[in-house]
Amino acid sequence: MIYRNLHDCIADLEKHGHLIRIKEEVDPDLEMAAIHLKVHAAGGKAILFEKVKGSKYQAVSNLFGTLERSKFIFRDNFEKMQQLVELRNNPMAALKHPFKYFSIGLAALKAFPKKASFSSAGFKEIKISDLPLIKHWPMDGGAFVTLPQVYTEDIDKPGVMASNLGMYRIQLNGNDYILNKEIGLHYQLHRGIGVHQSKTNKKNIPLKVSIFIGGPPSHTLASVMPLPEGVSELTFAGALGGRKFRYAYKDGFCISLDADFVITGEVCPDENKPEGPFGDHLGYYSLKHDFPVMRVHKVYAKENAIWPFTVVGRPPQEDTAFGALIHEISGTAIPHEIPGVKEVHAVDAAGVHPLLLAVGSERYTPYLKNKRPAEILTQANRILGTGQLSLAKYLFIAADSENEINCHDIKNFFKYVFERIDLTRDLHFYTKTTIDTLDYSGNTINEGSKLVVAAFGDKKRELSSALPPSISNYKFASGVVMLMEGVIALQLKDFSDYENAKKEIKQLSDFVSLNLKEYGGIVQIIIYNDFVFAPEQKNLNDYVWITYTRSNPSNDVYGVNEFTENKHWGCKGPMIIDARKKPHHAPELKMDADVEKRISRFIG
Repeated sequence: MIYRNLHDCIADLEKHGHLIRIKEEVDPDLEMAAIHLKVHAAGGKAILFEKVKGSKYQAVSNLFGTLERSKFIFRDNFEKMQQLVELRNNPMAALKHPFKYFSIGLAALKAFPKKASFSSAGFKEIKISDLPLIKHWPMDGGAFVTLPQVYTEDIDKPGVMASNLGMYRIQLNGNDYILNKEIGLHYQLHRGIGVHQSKTNKKNIPLKVSIFIGGPPSHTLASVMPLPEGVSELTFAGALGGRKFRYAYKDGFCISLDADFVITGEVCPDENKPEGPFGDHLGYYSLKHDFPVMRVHKVYAKENAIWPFTVVGRPPQEDTAFGALIHEISGTAIPHEIPGVKEVHAVDAAGVHPLLLAVGSERYTPYLKNKRPAEILTQANRILGTGQLSLAKYLFIAADSENEINCHDIKNFFKYVFERIDLTRDLHFYTKTTIDTLDYSGNTINEGSKLVVAAFGDKKRELSSALPPSISNYKFASGVVMLMEGVIALQLKDFSDYENAKKEIKQLSDFVSLNLKEYGGIVQIIIYNDFVFAPEQKNLNDYVWITYTRSNPSNDVYGVNEFTENKHWGCKGPMIIDARKKPHHAPELKMDADVEKRISRFIG
């Protein structure tokens, strides 16, 4: 079905039983977000809030809450998009199968953006304060737009075909922002908007920014799609939605004519203000930092506009379905982008960027009997130099000539790696480098370290599936958990500082070293302090979230009988990862208990 706007999508979802309505007035201050979280956690339907306190506009959330619903929304053009990606990866396929791909090429040609009249869209000018000002988490700095389509143009190549459409966090009020005149624009590393702002800064002129909210759902997905350089998000939106992206210019700003709301404004060089805190998708708050401030020019809305939003938090959340949908559309692109790499998986349960799994190839020395990582180390460097993949903090990469593993089967992938890893050789650190803006495991924003764990070769060990008997005698531990084969978690007292942490880990390392034979099947010992793990068969998400969001490799990875040789670090016993909360970490997200009581009138 072709959706001309968000109303069409909502009507279609309701017709097919995928949407519920809440008719009673709901407070946008925490209540709407709390309802969303409860419904999403239960695998529920999209939610239309008919009465939003303080605003005349309706709001909708959980549109993309499940992969099944997302694929339903895009059902008419989903396979065409997969074929379009396939065609881009293998252009010769069009020559071999011209009839198969003819309609795909035709659809792409018809997808180019279409310029039309601004007056035909039916926009009315409003103010920021008229919008549904939704606050999601108790410590948030204000109300945020969580499904924005932020549009900018290249000052050197003006026009829609060289534009960037991205989803960057927008703070509407709070902090030092002047209501109705200023809003916050938060974007992270490796985002196209940064290139555009760098160019305008050099010319000492403002960057014109248009923020589209709502419209056909294909526009929203296009803004988060990791497209190759030179491929227009607007063209992708048209191809996916089966309808050209319609736009006009007003006062020098590009306007999406099918959007429900549009905010236009300018970002001036070196003009920043504190933005945040914001409860983010790692499951913690991203804290208050200086980011660009956008001077509001005008705000537009359709008469019957609907405000779409989502709530992010500890995964899985609605953005998990986004990631799954993107993978299904573009998963075949990776082998063509990075030769030798079969697939990658940014693990959503760990907050995406903290943990990346990859399956590569080993073809350098097939004549040697002694198998060891070689080509996959080259591939790891290529991965860490590619777009947003470069934000990965822990990269586990394995070569698999027998096709035994895929990196979406996370537990088996780890088992395969842990059975083969040589801890004296296969751990490769990158120190004092950039990491994801939202990751507070480093000592300052955007700065931390990375660890590549590479595994290839014959199986070296049988992993333990039971706790080593001696661990019960370790007097400093108050709780020991078997997380998976080869991995145990040990509860120690709260982290105080790194000087004490080194002493505590040294005590543990010496204890394990004395009983080393018992630990031959243990590859990782995870240190934690204030967490209750799920039962062993269900704690995979706990393991990846705690371990990889709360540790900075250079500071928090230790080892039993560790050593440094020619500047290479390794260990002869298990790795020890200190995943305790640190004083510099951001607080984790917790919903207000009173709010949860209040929403019981909607959800029993």
